[in-house]
Amino acid sequence: MTRTIRRLGSAVAVLVVGALALSGCLYAQIPEGSPQRPDASRTPDPAIAAELRVFYDQDVEWSECGASFDCTTIVAPLDWAEPDAGEIELAVVRQRATEGDPLGSLLLNPGGPGGSGYDFVAQSVDFAVSEALQERYDIVGFDPRGVGRSTAVSCLDAAQMDDYLYVIPEHERGTPEWEDELTARNTEFADACEANSAGILEFITTDQSARDMDLLRGVLGDEKLTYLGYSYGTFLGATYAKLFPERVGRLVLDGAIDPSVSGTDVGTTQAVGFEQALRTYMESCLETDGCPFDGSVDQAMGDLSALLASVDRSPLSSPDGRSLGADSLMTAIIAALYAEENWPYLTAALTEALQGDSATAFLLADFYNGRQDGQYQDNSTEAFQAYNCMDYPADETQEQIDASDELVQQEAPTIAPYWDGPGVCEVWPYEPTGVREPIAAEGAAPIVVIGTTGDPATPYEWAVSLAEQLSSGVLMTYEGEGHTAYNGASSCIDDAVDTFFLDGTVPQDGLTCQ
Repeated sequence: MTRTIRRLGSAVAVLVVGALALSGCLYAQIPEGSPQRPDASRTPDPAIAAELRVFYDQDVEWSECGASFDCTTIVAPLDWAEPDAGEIELAVVRQRATEGDPLGSLLLNPGGPGGSGYDFVAQSVDFAVSEALQERYDIVGFDPRGVGRSTAVSCLDAAQMDDYLYVIPEHERGTPEWEDELTARNTEFADACEANSAGILEFITTDQSARDMDLLRGVLGDEKLTYLGYSYGTFLGATYAKLFPERVGRLVLDGAIDPSVSGTDVGTTQAVGFEQALRTYMESCLETDGCPFDGSVDQAMGDLSALLASVDRSPLSSPDGRSLGADSLMTAIIAALYAEENWPYLTAALTEALQGDSATAFLLADFYNGRQDGQYQDNSTEAFQAYNCMDYPADETQEQIDASDELVQQEAPTIAPYWDGPGVCEVWPYEPTGVREPIAAEGAAPIVVIGTTGDPATPYEWAVSLAEQLSSGVLMTYEGEGHTAYNGASSCIDDAVDTFFLDGTVPQDGLTCQ
């Protein structure tokens, strides 16, 4: 069995930011072939290897897109180890500092892996960062390699993706036949990714992406990187600090991932985290009118387990022809637990499911999967799998896997039956190249790490661990629920982060906010 790693996206409130539509943005296209030759008057950065200067010194042309944004495309090596082996494109969007004379560029990553930083800025810049930061920084969003408008991973069309994500297996859960069925489905997905992604899968890694981010820093004209990474974006930021500690400016990592944790341990910790978040939700639900459960939290969790088992036996129909099985219902539950603001949607989904209605559950599951009106709005599922399959080595022993299974059964009994299954990385066409190890980033400037005590997706202990690993790590704690903390419910967190970015004042290590 393979433990599921859940997508680590930013905590965008369901149907608020996610429902915003982006008007067409035409960004400047760099002609095929080598990057544009640099202006001869520009002084080469002596820290950049000669064979990479053509990329760092490329001329970038910005085009207006939307009311207040500029867009461009930047060319990067397909493989930073062999910069002559091919090229990819990175899509970038920028909102210029609203009060002029910027302090520099503030790069953002919303999570994933597979989340679009381009859309994060272009569609929801006010959600991404405070007004104070927008006034003083050029806010820059980009799609990492393999994602969205950049040179992207491509696997299945919409109908095929529906089959991959939603079709109910024919065989009973946990049987050898069920495992074979899911393995065959995963093999079709992996083969399609290899066939349709134009040879980039081997190079969709966080290490390569962190090097792309240094390229962005360079072409934007910043001596050091200023960066805000949410969720998976914390791993991207920490990896950057490991590779380029001398180029670290002001980095904030919110909703931290522990880079030393194995894929099996990630899935195990997430399962326990989501179970705890579900219990917290249930406690709140039982105190409100309209909750579909009653009794104690334990009794309500037992009733939810019974609902999941019932849907597993008899999936719920939908007007669009799909059937809602227990796996999709669990996806809906997970999606709602990313932010406390989503709990009313979860209550509605569970109330309806008890009555045989799948509408709100599909709404939540579709949001999680990036599906709208029968189409997939992005390639986040494909990119998510591509990054994880290359970043996480499959080196756990059977003893470790068995211990993980036992822990999930004990600590996450509601979620456990729907957490296991053959994983796509078992049949991925390339062996992983990533390593799981502590990151110290010796010599880096102070790096702020934020953890939320009730975060189900990136549990608080990961933030504590990352802050301890980093030689210059500074830990901030938000005592609350949900995934990530900045620009949310805590002015204490917001003020400390903004002050750090604006004047470099480092928060007190161990600062706790509510």
